[in-house]
Amino acid sequence: MSSNLVIAIAGASGSGKSLFTENLLKEFAQEGKSVQILREDHYYRAQDHLPMEEREKNNYDHPRAFEHELLVKHLQGLKAGKSIEYPSYCYKTHTRLKETETLMPAPVIIVEGIMLLASPELQPLYDVKIFVDTPLDICLLRRIKRDIAERGRTLDSVAKQYEATVKPMYHQFIAPSRFTADVIITQGGENRIALDVLKSHIQQALL
Repeated sequence: MSSNLVIAIAGASGSGKSLFTENLLKEFAQEGKSVQILREDHYYRAQDHLPMEEREKNNYDHPRAFEHELLVKHLQGLKAGKSIEYPSYCYKTHTRLKETETLMPAPVIIVEGIMLLASPELQPLYDVKIFVDTPLDICLLRRIKRDIAERGRTLDSVAKQYEATVKPMYHQFIAPSRFTADVIITQGGENRIALDVLKSHIQQALL
């Protein structure tokens, strides 16, 4: 058995995967177990070479928007017991920040993001693959609230992006990727039964 377990938690934007991740983290924190979390959003590609108007037009809901090759290296490093320099991303400027954060390996590594199960190069690194399945209308409402409150977006810009890229890319990439999952979770991040089942599985796998 590997000395650590890599769990991928995927699903549509606004599906509740971040909440499920946080609730799972709390479960292990109560037991004193160390967990490391990587957010796929942090691996959006650097776009310093592009003017702002071009950055704003880019499709951020396509697998190519992410530097998955760097995420692969980071997961391989953590699994090998090495630290990584975790990137930071700014949603307002649509590019990477210069600052990074040093992350250490842990027995449980959780990766959370929309395209994790749609990228073949990442699949061999996962020990458990989870898909949070939430109706798109609920996802949209959550995304509107989050993007306006946390990312300085307008309702009009969120709606246009949803119709132009979010919805079509969901049907092209994210929805089909659910069939590669080991576990499909309904009811979003507050699914108590799913949390208990996954927690039990992880505990057994780390014995």
